[in-house]
Amino acid sequence: MSENHYLPEGALIGTAENREALSSPASLERAMQQGKILEGVATLCDGALNLIVDLGCMKGIMYKNEVSYTAEGETQKDIAIISRVGKAVAFRVLAIRQDEKGNPFAILSRRAAQIECLNRYLLTLVSGDIIPAKITHLEHFGAFVDIGCGIPSLLSIDCISVSRISHPRDRFYVGMTIKAVVKSIDPESSRIYVTHKELLGTWEENVACFKIGQTVMGIVRSIEDYGVFIELAPNLAGLAEYRSDIAVGQTVAVYIKNIIPERMKIKLVIIDSCKGVD
Repeated sequence: MSENHYLPEGALIGTAENREALSSPASLERAMQQGKILEGVATLCDGALNLIVDLGCMKGIMYKNEVSYTAEGETQKDIAIISRVGKAVAFRVLAIRQDEKGNPFAILSRRAAQIECLNRYLLTLVSGDIIPAKITHLEHFGAFVDIGCGIPSLLSIDCISVSRISHPRDRFYVGMTIKAVVKSIDPESSRIYVTHKELLGTWEENVACFKIGQTVMGIVRSIEDYGVFIELAPNLAGLAEYRSDIAVGQTVAVYIKNIIPERMKIKLVIIDSCKGVD
Protein backbone atom coordinates (compact mmCIF):
# COMPACT_ATOMS: atom_id res chain seq x y z
CA MET A 1 0.00 0.00 0.00
CA SER A 2 1.33 3.46 -0.84
CA GLU A 3 2.18 6.04 1.81
CA ASN A 4 -0.86 7.13 3.76
CA HIS A 5 -1.44 10.89 3.66
CA TYR A 6 -4.83 10.67 5.38
CA LEU A 7 -3.87 10.44 9.04
CA PRO A 8 -5.95 10.92 12.20
CA GLU A 9 -6.43 14.57 13.10
CA GLY A 10 -3.51 16.14 14.94
CA ALA A 11 -0.84 14.28 12.95
CA LEU A 12 -0.34 17.05 10.37
CA ILE A 13 -0.55 20.21 12.42
CA GLY A 14 3.08 20.23 13.59
CA THR A 15 4.64 19.20 10.28
CA ALA A 16 6.87 21.53 8.27
CA GLU A 17 4.56 21.27 5.25
CA ASN A 18 1.52 22.32 7.27
CA ARG A 19 3.36 25.20 8.95
CA GLU A 20 4.63 26.46 5.60
CA ALA A 21 1.15 26.37 4.07
CA LEU A 22 -0.23 28.50 6.93
CA SER A 23 2.70 30.91 7.03
CA SER A 24 1.28 33.52 4.64
CA PRO A 25 -1.81 34.30 2.54
CA ALA A 26 0.18 33.47 -0.60
CA SER A 27 1.23 30.02 0.65
CA LEU A 28 -2.30 29.30 1.83
CA GLU A 29 -3.63 30.17 -1.61
CA ARG A 30 -1.09 27.82 -3.19
CA ALA A 31 -2.24 25.03 -0.88
CA MET A 32 -5.82 25.77 -1.91
CA GLN A 33 -4.95 25.56 -5.62
CA GLN A 34 -3.12 22.27 -5.02
CA GLY A 35 -6.06 20.83 -3.07
CA LYS A 36 -3.94 20.07 -0.01
CA ILE A 37 -5.44 18.83 3.22
CA LEU A 38 -4.21 20.98 6.11
CA GLU A 39 -4.83 21.26 9.83
CA GLY A 40 -5.49 24.10 12.26
CA VAL A 41 -6.91 24.47 15.76
CA ALA A 42 -10.59 25.35 16.12
CA THR A 43 -10.68 28.22 18.60
CA LEU A 44 -14.38 29.09 18.70
CA CYS A 45 -17.85 27.81 17.84
CA ASP A 46 -20.30 30.66 17.25
CA GLY A 47 -24.04 30.73 17.91
CA ALA A 48 -24.76 29.41 14.42
CA LEU A 49 -22.47 26.42 15.06
CA ASN A 50 -19.79 27.63 12.66
CA LEU A 51 -16.20 26.91 13.67
CA ILE A 52 -13.49 29.56 13.70
CA VAL A 53 -10.06 28.09 12.98
CA ASP A 54 -6.70 29.69 13.72
CA LEU A 55 -4.62 29.60 10.54
CA GLY A 56 -1.86 31.87 11.77
CA CYS A 57 -1.80 34.08 8.70
CA MET A 58 -5.55 34.69 8.79
CA LYS A 59 -8.82 33.51 10.26
CA GLY A 60 -10.60 30.46 8.88
CA ILE A 61 -14.36 29.92 8.93
CA MET A 62 -15.86 26.44 8.72
CA TYR A 63 -19.60 26.67 8.28
CA LYS A 64 -21.80 24.19 10.14
CA ASN A 65 -22.59 22.08 7.07
CA GLU A 66 -18.87 21.77 6.27
CA VAL A 67 -17.73 20.46 9.67
CA SER A 68 -18.33 16.74 9.08
CA TYR A 69 -19.24 14.28 6.37
CA THR A 70 -22.42 12.35 7.17
CA ALA A 71 -23.75 9.37 5.27
CA GLU A 72 -27.12 9.62 3.57
CA GLY A 73 -29.92 9.56 6.12
CA GLU A 74 -27.68 10.62 9.02
CA THR A 75 -27.73 14.00 10.75
CA GLN A 76 -24.81 15.81 12.32
CA LYS A 77 -25.12 16.24 16.08
CA ASP A 78 -24.44 19.68 17.52
CA ILE A 79 -22.11 18.21 20.15
CA ALA A 80 -19.93 16.82 17.36
CA ILE A 81 -19.30 20.42 16.26
CA ILE A 82 -18.96 22.01 19.70
CA SER A 83 -16.52 19.33 20.84
CA ARG A 84 -14.04 20.31 18.10
CA VAL A 85 -13.15 23.57 19.90
CA GLY A 86 -9.58 23.46 21.19
CA LYS A 87 -8.66 20.56 18.91
CA ALA A 88 -6.96 20.14 15.56
CA VAL A 89 -9.28 19.90 12.57
CA ALA A 90 -8.42 18.73 9.08
CA PHE A 91 -9.69 20.79 6.16
CA ARG A 92 -9.38 21.87 2.58
CA VAL A 93 -9.46 25.57 1.73
CA LEU A 94 -12.46 26.32 -0.47
CA ALA A 95 -11.95 30.07 -0.96
CA ILE A 96 -10.08 33.10 0.35
CA ARG A 97 -12.12 36.29 0.70
CA GLN A 98 -11.98 39.70 2.36
CA ASP A 99 -14.18 41.05 5.14
CA GLU A 100 -15.67 44.56 5.24
CA LYS A 101 -12.36 45.94 6.58
CA GLY A 102 -10.34 44.35 3.78
CA ASN A 103 -8.85 41.61 5.96
CA PRO A 104 -8.53 38.21 4.28
CA PHE A 105 -10.25 35.14 5.69
CA ALA A 106 -10.48 31.57 4.42
CA ILE A 107 -13.55 29.40 3.96
CA LEU A 108 -12.72 25.87 5.07
CA SER A 109 -14.28 22.43 4.67
CA ARG A 110 -13.52 19.48 6.91
CA ARG A 111 -16.28 17.64 5.06
CA ALA A 112 -14.34 17.92 1.76
CA ALA A 113 -11.20 16.52 3.42
CA GLN A 114 -13.19 13.60 4.83
CA ILE A 115 -14.83 12.77 1.51
CA GLU A 116 -11.41 12.70 -0.15
CA CYS A 117 -10.04 10.53 2.68
CA LEU A 118 -12.91 8.08 2.22
CA ASN A 119 -12.70 7.83 -1.56
CA ARG A 120 -8.93 7.85 -2.00
CA TYR A 121 -7.91 5.92 1.09
CA LEU A 122 -10.41 4.24 3.41
CA LEU A 123 -12.69 2.70 0.77
CA THR A 124 -9.64 1.32 -1.07
CA LEU A 125 -8.55 -0.72 1.96
CA VAL A 126 -9.17 -4.46 2.30
CA SER A 127 -9.77 -6.68 5.32
CA GLY A 128 -6.50 -7.28 7.14
CA ASP A 129 -4.91 -3.92 6.33
CA ILE A 130 -3.24 -2.31 9.34
CA ILE A 131 -3.92 1.41 9.75
CA PRO A 132 -3.16 4.13 12.31
CA ALA A 133 -6.01 5.19 14.57
CA LYS A 134 -6.44 7.67 17.40
CA ILE A 135 -8.64 7.13 20.45
CA THR A 136 -11.21 9.93 20.62
CA HIS A 137 -13.81 8.69 23.10
CA LEU A 138 -14.32 5.77 25.47
CA GLU A 139 -17.61 4.05 26.33
CA HIS A 140 -18.29 0.86 28.23
CA PHE A 141 -19.07 -0.92 24.94
CA GLY A 142 -15.95 0.17 23.07
CA ALA A 143 -13.58 2.89 21.94
CA PHE A 144 -14.31 5.40 19.22
CA VAL A 145 -11.29 5.98 16.99
CA ASP A 146 -10.33 8.51 14.32
CA ILE A 147 -9.13 6.51 11.30
CA GLY A 148 -8.33 9.49 9.07
CA CYS A 149 -9.23 13.19 8.88
CA GLY A 150 -11.60 12.83 11.82
CA ILE A 151 -13.63 9.99 10.31
CA PRO A 152 -14.85 7.82 13.21
CA SER A 153 -14.97 4.07 13.64
CA LEU A 154 -15.99 1.97 16.64
CA LEU A 155 -13.55 -0.49 18.14
CA SER A 156 -15.94 -2.69 20.11
CA ILE A 157 -14.78 -4.03 23.46
CA ASP A 158 -14.69 -7.63 22.21
CA CYS A 159 -12.24 -6.57 19.48
CA ILE A 160 -9.77 -4.91 21.87
CA SER A 161 -8.19 -8.06 23.33
CA VAL A 162 -8.83 -11.75 23.82
CA SER A 163 -8.58 -11.50 27.60
CA ARG A 164 -11.72 -9.88 28.94
CA ILE A 165 -11.60 -6.30 30.21
CA SER A 166 -14.23 -4.38 32.19
CA HIS A 167 -13.87 -1.15 30.21
CA PRO A 168 -11.80 0.08 27.22
CA ARG A 169 -9.90 2.38 29.62
CA ASP A 170 -8.18 -0.78 30.86
CA ARG A 171 -6.26 -0.59 27.57
CA PHE A 172 -6.57 2.89 26.11
CA TYR A 173 -6.80 6.59 26.94
CA VAL A 174 -8.24 9.47 24.93
CA GLY A 175 -5.63 10.87 22.54
CA MET A 176 -3.68 7.60 22.36
CA THR A 177 -2.45 6.56 18.92
CA ILE A 178 -2.76 2.85 18.16
CA LYS A 179 -2.71 0.46 15.22
CA ALA A 180 -5.97 -1.10 14.08
CA VAL A 181 -6.80 -3.88 11.65
CA VAL A 182 -9.52 -3.39 9.05
CA LYS A 183 -12.19 -5.96 9.87
CA SER A 184 -14.72 -5.16 7.16
CA ILE A 185 -15.94 -2.32 4.93
CA ASP A 186 -19.50 -1.43 4.02
CA PRO A 187 -19.29 0.59 0.78
CA GLU A 188 -22.98 1.55 0.89
CA SER A 189 -22.77 3.27 4.27
CA SER A 190 -19.04 4.15 3.92
CA ARG A 191 -18.44 2.55 7.31
CA ILE A 192 -15.13 0.92 8.14
CA TYR A 193 -15.08 -1.62 10.98
CA VAL A 194 -11.82 -2.23 12.83
CA THR A 195 -10.31 -4.57 15.39
CA HIS A 196 -7.14 -4.55 17.52
CA LYS A 197 -6.72 -7.89 19.30
CA GLU A 198 -5.11 -9.56 16.27
CA LEU A 199 -2.08 -7.29 16.73
CA LEU A 200 -1.41 -8.54 20.26
CA GLY A 201 -0.18 -12.00 19.27
CA THR A 202 -1.88 -15.38 19.33
CA TRP A 203 -2.58 -17.39 22.48
CA GLU A 204 0.34 -19.65 21.59
CA GLU A 205 2.72 -16.72 21.12
CA ASN A 206 1.71 -15.17 24.44
CA VAL A 207 1.77 -18.38 26.47
CA ALA A 208 5.29 -19.19 25.22
CA CYS A 209 6.56 -16.51 27.63
CA PHE A 210 5.33 -18.48 30.67
CA LYS A 211 6.07 -21.87 32.25
CA ILE A 212 4.36 -24.15 34.76
CA GLY A 213 5.74 -23.49 38.25
CA GLN A 214 6.43 -19.80 37.73
CA THR A 215 5.00 -17.10 39.99
CA VAL A 216 4.16 -13.98 38.00
CA MET A 217 2.17 -10.78 38.23
CA GLY A 218 -1.28 -10.44 36.68
CA ILE A 219 -4.30 -8.13 36.65
CA VAL A 220 -7.75 -9.22 37.79
CA ARG A 221 -10.09 -8.64 34.85
CA SER A 222 -13.26 -10.47 35.87
CA ILE A 223 -14.67 -12.11 39.00
CA GLU A 224 -17.26 -14.84 38.53
CA ASP A 225 -18.90 -17.30 40.92
CA TYR A 226 -16.79 -20.10 39.49
CA GLY A 227 -13.45 -18.27 39.55
CA VAL A 228 -11.31 -15.23 38.85
CA PHE A 229 -9.97 -14.37 35.41
CA ILE A 230 -6.47 -12.91 35.62
CA GLU A 231 -4.70 -11.34 32.68
CA LEU A 232 -1.04 -12.27 32.26
CA ALA A 233 -0.64 -10.59 28.85
CA PRO A 234 -3.04 -8.59 26.64
CA ASN A 235 -4.17 -11.71 24.78
CA LEU A 236 -3.68 -14.21 27.59
CA ALA A 237 -5.70 -14.85 30.74
CA GLY A 238 -5.90 -17.68 33.24
CA LEU A 239 -8.48 -18.84 35.78
CA ALA A 240 -7.96 -18.99 39.54
CA GLU A 241 -10.33 -20.11 42.28
CA TYR A 242 -12.83 -17.54 43.55
CA ARG A 243 -11.69 -15.22 46.33
CA SER A 244 -13.76 -12.54 48.02
CA ASP A 245 -10.84 -10.34 49.05
CA ILE A 246 -9.82 -9.10 45.60
CA ALA A 247 -11.32 -6.62 43.13
CA VAL A 248 -11.40 -6.12 39.37
CA GLY A 249 -8.35 -4.11 38.28
CA GLN A 250 -6.22 -5.30 41.18
CA THR A 251 -2.68 -6.55 40.62
CA VAL A 252 -2.01 -10.00 42.03
CA ALA A 253 0.86 -12.47 42.24
CA VAL A 254 -0.17 -15.83 40.81
CA TYR A 255 1.39 -19.29 40.67
CA ILE A 256 1.03 -21.04 37.28
CA LYS A 257 -0.38 -24.43 38.24
CA ASN A 258 -0.98 -25.78 34.75
CA ILE A 259 -0.95 -24.84 31.06
CA ILE A 260 -3.26 -26.83 28.77
CA PRO A 261 -2.43 -25.90 25.14
CA GLU A 262 -5.07 -28.14 23.52
CA ARG A 263 -7.81 -26.30 25.46
CA MET A 264 -6.02 -22.92 25.47
CA LYS A 265 -6.39 -22.73 29.25
CA ILE A 266 -4.15 -21.73 32.15
CA LYS A 267 -4.86 -22.70 35.75
CA LEU A 268 -3.63 -20.22 38.35
CA VAL A 269 -3.36 -19.94 42.11
CA ILE A 270 -3.50 -16.49 43.69
CA ILE A 271 -0.51 -16.10 46.02
CA ASP A 272 -0.83 -12.45 47.09
CA SER A 273 -2.63 -9.28 46.11
CA CYS A 274 -1.69 -5.63 46.12
CA LYS A 275 -3.96 -3.11 47.80
CA GLY A 276 -3.82 -0.64 44.92
CA VAL A 277 -6.08 -0.85 41.91
CA ASP A 278 -4.88 -0.06 38.36
